Amino acid sequence: MALGVILSSFFAALGQLGDPRFRRVLLLGLVLTVALLVAVTAAFLGFLQWSVGEEATLPLIGQVTWLKDLLTWSSVGVMLILSVFLMVPVASAITSMFLEDVADAVEAVHYPALPPAPKTPFLEAVVDTISFLGVIIVANLLALILYAFFAPLALFIFWGMNGFLLGREYFTLAAMRRVGREKAKELRQRHMLTIWIAGVLMAMPLSVPLVNLLIPIIGAATFTHIFHRLERR
Repeated sequence: MALGVILSSFFAALGQLGDPRFRRVLLLGLVLTVALLVAVTAAFLGFLQWSVGEEATLPLIGQVTWLKDLLTWSSVGVMLILSVFLMVPVASAITSMFLEDVADAVEAVHYPALPPAPKTPFLEAVVDTISFLGVIIVANLLALILYAFFAPLALFIFWGMNGFLLGREYFTLAAMRRVGREKAKELRQRHMLTIWIAGVLMAMPLSVPLVNLLIPIIGAATFTHIFHRLERR
């Protein structure tokens, strides 16, 4: 039953790609996703440059001259490979910025009888964004220890942990618009398994370069549908 809710929500999100309002948000989200990914990649390479020196050799990437590579076409390959790891915090930031716009577009087509959702106060939205992003970054840093001890299972640990965190964030933000923070928490706890599975199915394509650029906005639309379908129950 959980998988049915998730898949029907996902295909409903995909079915709206032709909607001009949804497509505008998707394109804007795509542009900002790439911009954020470039910024995060630059920050990451800058940190590595500070940590280990001017250049080093990385698996799959080869010799990297850090920030100098950002000015060449080789930086595109570096960014795509690093996106496997860096897209999770980027996706977290993007959904916090765009979920309301995505949800409004979804509800206008699929749930037109609903009254307009109240806008989240700016300060509250900023606090939530920083909170969710901080948890995801700290959790992924701590997970590096698990990856070292359980290397063959590293990818599954990555999917399971980030699926839980992203599912929790996306569902909470989608639900809070309509039912408030406490009710959103209650619904999340009641349907945690469904939300976790949906989060894992979202985290998996986040590991695929280029495909992962589309996931934050489509994921926001999918979780909007998941919330409405679970809330109706």
